[in-house]
Amino acid sequence: MKYKFEIIETLSRIVEIDAPTYDDAYHKMREMYRNEDIVLDANDYRDTEFRDLEE
Repeated sequence: MKYKFEIIETLSRIVEIDAPTYDDAYHKMREMYRNEDIVLDANDYRDTEFRDLEE
């Protein structure tokens, strides 16, 4: 018999963005992430979750 499991790893980092408005900061942060100026790695590890997938 075969069983399926889902493994979920959570990475998290707090970044500060200097901008005139919240919207500007949000868009700047998203662009930085998309351009890989912000890259989460093993140092940002927070949690691992295991879920069984019943069929």
